[in-house]
Amino acid sequence: MIVQTAPVSIEREALVTTADDYRVFFGWRSDPFFFDANGLFNNMQFTGDDFFADKDVCSIALEVPNSALGIGALGLWARTLGKSGNGWTQADRGGRPLQAVFLPGQARESYLNGEPADDDRFVDVFAHELEHAGGYTNEDARRVARTMLPDILSYDPRHAASFPHNGRTLTDDVVDVFFSVLTNGKVTGDKVGPHNDLLDEFPYLGRPHDSRYARS
Repeated sequence: MIVQTAPVSIEREALVTTADDYRVFFGWRSDPFFFDANGLFNNMQFTGDDFFADKDVCSIALEVPNSALGIGALGLWARTLGKSGNGWTQADRGGRPLQAVFLPGQARESYLNGEPADDDRFVDVFAHELEHAGGYTNEDARRVARTMLPDILSYDPRHAASFPHNGRTLTDDVVDVFFSVLTNGKVTGDKVGPHNDLLDEFPYLGRPHDSRYARS
């Protein structure tokens, strides 16, 4: 247990809880994700319209010392649990961004309910979608699928973070990387760049937008 009874921020200023070398934040922030989501649903005809530019997100930020992560490379992933009459159940999971987006219905549900340790079972599904979206040969599609699985974010604290090779920063253009792989280089970007409201200090996420308080 790192911290207990940490406050939740609902105002513009971040309420940060500190415990030794750890810092934690819960609350509303400007969504740092940048992506032309509408262009995706228009047959990947991207125009640079950032769907997330004015959006807020309920965030969890945790800062830990590198020493807490061990002395070598590790794989990170997270999951979202929902509570129902049957208790807590997994509703979502991931390490690398966007990978579940292009999976078909039942496969997507199974994927989101799964764990990285079992991701070998999705190689064929990923390969099929890569063949369809990027025109890969079956052999190449399977090779690329194996670079996307297991769905973990690899990070070595001895080196600077930079997606897709080592972790991920808030300004890394993960969308451009993903669609370049998915389409085999036919689509290399969505013409959207990082947001300019990121902070230089923890929790790094920008303040919530004024429109949130104008509505209240």
